[in-house]
Amino acid sequence: MNLHFEELTGIDGACLGIATLDAEHTLNALSLPMIQDLDERLETWARDPNIVCVLLRGNGTRAFCAGGEVRSLAQACQAHPGAVPPLASVFFASEYRLDYRLHTYPKPVLCWAHGYVLGGGMGLLQGARIRIVTPSSRLAMPEIGIGLYPDVGASWFLSRLPGKLGLFLGLTGAQMNGRDAIDLGLADRLLADDQQEELIEGLLRLNWQEQTAIQLNSLLKALEHQAREQQPAAQWLPLRERIDALLDVGDVRCAWKAIAQLVEDADKRLGRAARQLKEGCPLTAHLVWEQIARARHLSLAQVFQMEYTLSLNCCRHPEFSEGVRARLIDKDGEPRWHWPDIGAVPEAVVEAHFHKAWEGRHPLADLSDY
Repeated sequence: MNLHFEELTGIDGACLGIATLDAEHTLNALSLPMIQDLDERLETWARDPNIVCVLLRGNGTRAFCAGGEVRSLAQACQAHPGAVPPLASVFFASEYRLDYRLHTYPKPVLCWAHGYVLGGGMGLLQGARIRIVTPSSRLAMPEIGIGLYPDVGASWFLSRLPGKLGLFLGLTGAQMNGRDAIDLGLADRLLADDQQEELIEGLLRLNWQEQTAIQLNSLLKALEHQAREQQPAAQWLPLRERIDALLDVGDVRCAWKAIAQLVEDADKRLGRAARQLKEGCPLTAHLVWEQIARARHLSLAQVFQMEYTLSLNCCRHPEFSEGVRARLIDKDGEPRWHWPDIGAVPEAVVEAHFHKAWEGRHPLADLSDY
């Protein structure tokens, strides 16, 4: 089993539910059974009056969660060229329902996001009420490299970052550290990697009957104070002014060219981000530009509904399966994009990604807002 659940009882009889992703060999990548089991358990805990709080974490030292298990998805796409494979319809609907449940959960959810927090891992983290990062955290939405696009609610959280930083991170897949996540509003607390057990002990000592929010805040504040000397240096917020100017352009083609020119930049972070963009999928860049523009005025439910549409359409086109083949299956690192030039991607193809790929009612139409 790649997922473990525990229920620990505190001093006042209140229970803490702990969900642990346990697929260390895949950096805790989310498979469909893991997504469905976690969603089912969260629903059960939401109804259980004894459960007062949930902790979501990942096993192993390397990662909280390195994303979704996309190999099987890509192979299903190859087996159904030009169509939406049944696995994709179920996988994305289940994943987005899980993410939406976390965003709207009636009880406090703490997410401990150490190590790699990529793609689907970011979706879990951003849904939690209290998002905890550590000095080892490396956060990113790296879908530009596999011909997908930043999903799991990224349309929501990237479009709400300061200035052009969300657009930049979506286009380049650049990694953030824990301090960056705090600076950009993508995390709430930075604790030391060895403080998790102390956090659990503190949660079990709380009085969950009264002034819970005050007690919980005091616990987290004290732990964060102890870890303050381990906080890494900020990487991206200090570069906001330069990135804002760089991406003050009229379309995605200009944005691509502006970032691509930074390959030899004196700032190694910008150079690395530029290389990731240039090696990435031009169609993805178009989708990132469009999704962030469209998401600014959407509700959270509408964001997940839009992303479901995008994801199914990505499965109908060859870029996603080719990107996964090159990066994760054959690992030759040389994807053969159908549209290798940013200027050659037809506008009609981009627009078609935002049109439904199923019959009848939207499969996520029942998601409701706060």
